[in-house]
Amino acid sequence: PLTAIKGYAEGLIDGVADTPERREKYLRTIFAKASDMTTLVDELSFYTKIDTNNIPYHFEKVQVNDYFRDCIEDSSPELELVNVELSFESDIAEETYVLGDREQLRRVMNNLIGNAVKYRGNKEKGMIKVCLTQEDGLVRVGVTDNGIGISESALPYVFERFYRADTSRNSKQGGSGLGLAIARRIIEEHGGSIWAES
Repeated sequence: PLTAIKGYAEGLIDGVADTPERREKYLRTIFAKASDMTTLVDELSFYTKIDTNNIPYHFEKVQVNDYFRDCIEDSSPELELVNVELSFESDIAEETYVLGDREQLRRVMNNLIGNAVKYRGNKEKGMIKVCLTQEDGLVRVGVTDNGIGISESALPYVFERFYRADTSRNSKQGGSGLGLAIARRIIEEHGGSIWAES
């Protein structure tokens, strides 16, 4: 983002943007790239804290179905605007609770849903489904989508920090390459595991 910010600012200074429309386009680009940079710095700062165990977790009893229904309800209106349908299914009894940090689990869900939206490809309508099941005393949260998928060779690395399965595609989509690494750390701190299938 910094290279683009400098380039477009230089274009404004040098008068390359010689019409009001072009100046507005340059300013909008600078703003968008600065916003990307803010996100990158925030994610890098958060990852540094989580990597050095400086994030205090606030574990409490969380009613599983209610919690994930709330996550879906919070995300659905925004996704409708970009023609993505978000659905929820659960095979878990209503009285099922887990110990979890609500804020950090929300961060994981926002990241997974955000990635599904970002990489839906050229599908006219995106579909994301969150499905809860219980296995051997553990709650399994599956997030599936109808997006472009990930190559088999990339799957083992998607939760590594700064990893991008397709750097040319991902640079156009934005993102820091930290979101899934953060999600993995949070889930591991909850005593769980996270993986991807395509």
